[in-house]
Amino acid sequence: MFNNLQDRLDKAFQNIKGQGRITDINIASTIKEIRRALVDADVNYKIAKEFTDKVKDKAMGEGVLTSVSPGQQMIKIVQDELTALMGGQTEGLNLSGSPTVILIAGLQGSGKTTFSGKLSKFLKEKKQKHVLLAACDVYRPAAIDQLTVLSEQVKVSIYKEVDNKNPVEIATNAVEHAKINNKNVVIVDTAGRLAVDEDMMKEIKAIKDAVNPQEILFVVDSMTGQDAVNTAKAFNDLLNFDGVVLTKLDGDTRGGAALSIKYTVDKPIKFASVGEKMEALDVFHPERMAQRILGMGDIVSLVEKAQEQYDAKEAARLQKKISKNKFDFNDFLGQIKQIKKMGNVKDLLGMIPGLGKALRDVDIDDDAFKKIEAIIFSMTPFERENPQLINGTRRKRIANGSGNTIQEINAFMKQFDQMRKMMRTMTKLNKAGRPVQQAMPKFGK
Repeated sequence: MFNNLQDRLDKAFQNIKGQGRITDINIASTIKEIRRALVDADVNYKIAKEFTDKVKDKAMGEGVLTSVSPGQQMIKIVQDELTALMGGQTEGLNLSGSPTVILIAGLQGSGKTTFSGKLSKFLKEKKQKHVLLAACDVYRPAAIDQLTVLSEQVKVSIYKEVDNKNPVEIATNAVEHAKINNKNVVIVDTAGRLAVDEDMMKEIKAIKDAVNPQEILFVVDSMTGQDAVNTAKAFNDLLNFDGVVLTKLDGDTRGGAALSIKYTVDKPIKFASVGEKMEALDVFHPERMAQRILGMGDIVSLVEKAQEQYDAKEAARLQKKISKNKFDFNDFLGQIKQIKKMGNVKDLLGMIPGLGKALRDVDIDDDAFKKIEAIIFSMTPFERENPQLINGTRRKRIANGSGNTIQEINAFMKQFDQMRKMMRTMTKLNKAGRPVQQAMPKFGK
C-alpha cells in the first residue's frame, strides 16, 4: 500500500536531511520532488501543486522551529498537510433513524457487495446493531447469491426477492421488513455498471428517494486512481453522498484516489477495506494514514486491533495454566485464532514503525499458521491436552497425518516446549514484582 509514494517521498526528504537550516534552495528541490511523487501517484496536478505550495509556505514561515532539524520539520509539515488533504479528522456514520438506512453505491467491480458484508459485521460486533442486508443488485449474475453467502458468513439477516427485478420496490420492502422484524440498520447493496450511465444514475436516485437513507456511501476501487475520483464526482453531483469507502488498499495502489478524493468531492473517507476477509475493514483515520504513507507505522491501530481481541477472563485462565506449566495445544490454537482475527500478518507487522519498509520484499504468507494448525489437528484430544506425553510413536503418526517429517515435528515440539518454559518464567517474574526485562538475556544462552 502506497509503497512507491513512500519511496518517492523518502527520496524527496533526502534533499533536506543533514542540512543546517531551511533555505530557498533546499526547499525548492524538496518541493519539486514531493510534487513529482504526488503526480506519479496519480494525484491531479492542480491538487499536487496546491499541496506543495502550502508545504512551501509553512516551511518558509516564521513558525519554523530552530531547535528541530530541517528534515524533521519538513516531514512534520508534509504529515500535517497529508492529514488535511485526506480529511483532517475521523468521520463516523450517522446511525440515527429507525431503522438506519445505509445506501451503498459505486461502479461494478469496486467491491460494493463485499463491503456490504464487512460493514454488516462491523455494525453487528462493534456497534451492537441488528443488521439487515438488502439485495438490490438484480442485474449482476450471482450478486444475490454472493450477498447471501456473506450474510451467512457474518450471521446477519438478508432480505431478497429473487423473482422481483425492481430494485426500488425491493429496497422499500426491505425497510418495511426491518421495521416489522426489529432490525435497526438496513444496508442496501445496489447494482453497479462498468461505467457511469444515465439509466444507472436514474435507478440509484430513485432508490435514494424511496428509502431516504441516513447514510450514502460511495465505494471506490483505490487501484483505479484518478478515474475513481472522476467517477466519485459524477455520483456526488447526483446523490450528494455522505462518505467514501476505499477498497483494495492491499493491492498495488498508487494512492491517487485516497489523496485526491476528499479535495475533489469534499466528502470524508469513512472506511478503508483490505482483502476479502470479513474482518478486513478499518475506520479511516487521516492522521494515521499519513503516518503510514511516510513510513512511520501505525502503532495506535495495532494496539486497537489487539485490544479488540483481548478477553480478560481468558487471559486470567491462561495465566493460571501457564504458571502451572499446563499451557497446551488447545490454548495455543486459541491464541493463533485471536492473532488471525486481527488481520493480515504482514499488514500488522507493517504498522510497527520502521518495519513496513524492511518487510516490503519479505514473503510473509497470510497462511503462515496453516502448517502449525495441521500438526495440532493431527493430534488426538488427549495429546493436545498433554504435550509432554507425545512420544516417538505418536510423533510419527502426527507427522504422517500432517504431511511433515519426523524432524519437523521434533523441531516444532522443541520450540513449543521452549515457549512454555519462557511463558512460565515470565509469569513468575511478574508475580515476584521483578521487571520482565531482567529475564530476557537468559533466553537463548
